[in-house]
This record gives sequence, C-alpha cells and structure tokens, in this order.
Amino acid sequence: MSRPLVIDSVAALRAQIRDWRCDGLSVAMVPTMGALHDGHISLVRIALEKAERCVVSIFVNPTQFAPSEDLDKYPRQLARDLDRLAGAGAHLAFIPDVAEMYPAGFATRISVDGPAAGLESDFRPTFFDGVATVVAKLFLQTLPDYAVFGEKDYQQLCVVRQLCRDLDLPVEIIGAPTVRDAHGLAMSSRNAYLSEAELGVARQLNAILRRTAAALAAGADEGSATAEASRALVKAGFDKVDYVAARESLALAPWRRNRDGRLLAAAWLGKTRLIDNVEVPSA
Repeated sequence: MSRPLVIDSVAALRAQIRDWRCDGLSVAMVPTMGALHDGHISLVRIALEKAERCVVSIFVNPTQFAPSEDLDKYPRQLARDLDRLAGAGAHLAFIPDVAEMYPAGFATRISVDGPAAGLESDFRPTFFDGVATVVAKLFLQTLPDYAVFGEKDYQQLCVVRQLCRDLDLPVEIIGAPTVRDAHGLAMSSRNAYLSEAELGVARQLNAILRRTAAALAAGADEGSATAEASRALVKAGFDKVDYVAARESLALAPWRRNRDGRLLAAAWLGKTRLIDNVEVPSA
C-alpha cells in the first residue's frame, strides 16, 4: 500500500499533472475538505474507474463558511486521511493552505444563481459563491478530465454542473450515490459532532424523507406532505427544520409530478446541521 504523493503548492501540482499528461494519462479529481469517511472513499474508487490517475484535494475552504459557522472546529485529521487515501489507491493528495489558495490581495469571487437559488442559500447565503470559487480554482489548477461529487450534497452537485456549463470548464462531473450507515444515515464528516443519543435521532431523517417521497409519488399534496415531514422530524427529536422541499432533479426548479424529482431537507440536532435528499420518482 503506497501513500499518495502529497503536494501543497499549485506550481508543484501543475508540474505533476503535466508529467502525467505527457505520458498520455487521464486524470480524475475528488475535491474534499478532509475528515474522510467511507463516502469520500467511494468517490475515489469511482474516480479510479474513470481515469488512470486520481487527485484528491483536502482543503477546508473558508470562503464557504459564514462567520457563525464551524470553520474553526471543522474536523481535521490529515494523517488518517492520507492513510485512507493510500488504502483506496489515490495517486496524489493536494493539501494547500489558505495562503496558497487565497494569496494576499485575492479579490475575485464567482457568483452563482440557477440551482443555487433557495434551499441552502436561504440559510447560508454566501455558501455556494464560496463553493463555486474554490471548485473553479481547483479545476483550473488540476485540469481534470473528470470530477466526482457525492449526491448527499445534491444542490452542490447541481451548482457545480451549472458552473461547468456556464464557464465552459471541460470537466465531466460525475454524481456518486450517497453512502449510508446500516441505519440509513448519510455519511458526513459532521456526524462526528453527534452524541450516541443524537445519532439515534439523526438516523430517522432518511426514513422520514423516504416515506414522504413515496407519498408524493403516490399523489399526496406537496405542501401538506413536506409540512408533515417537518413535523415528523421535530417529533423524532430534531431541534429545528430549515426546510423540507421537493424540486426537479436537474435544475432544482419547482417540482412537477411528470418530472423526476428530489426531496431535500436540512435539520438541526443541537449545534449540528444535517442535510439529506432522496429521489422522488415521476408519476
């Protein structure tokens, strides 16, 4: 089991990518913020199926955190992450610091709309601009053929696809199925914040969403079904529900019954905010 090459500068990253390209090798990228779990490793495996070289970035991106959010306490465990990447077969770990990604005088930010409107943006208004900016930088630094993102962050996946379309970034975006624990809880680095009791509550999120999606597919009124889902989450023990909403799958436009949809939710357990989504089949 060989550890991935570890690089912390854009110049060294580009030099390595250039060497691979000279050898005719394809490249896939998995952008992460570290604290890697089985969901991340599933993305690496998909990347390795698509390309001959896999780059995984580990960077806790400050521009996607609001001042009140958990930037300082976000889990960081680089040594463990590198061990996991070695086991998965990743070839390169790109671990820039903030000064490398946002050097003194940095003054450019990408503003996104379309699938970024509503849902997460209603509660984290700067989030997707920060995501779009750092993802665009990573793609321009790496110039991958493919990039793999998990469907757990479904709105983010839609935003990244829109970003590539709008800016003509020649990267094929691959959405990977959400990896869950045995109880259906979506893998997330923030799950580490949860106590055992909170984990028991968190594991009801996906079950409630699946029941609600089935009701919608069977003809239930959207407003009534999503309101009932919010009540069920509070009854299950969640402290607050930011949203439960149905959207069309591709552009996250308002859902229509003759279109494939996604039911998306965000809810709080103590100081931890959990998101999840499930498919809503077309009628």
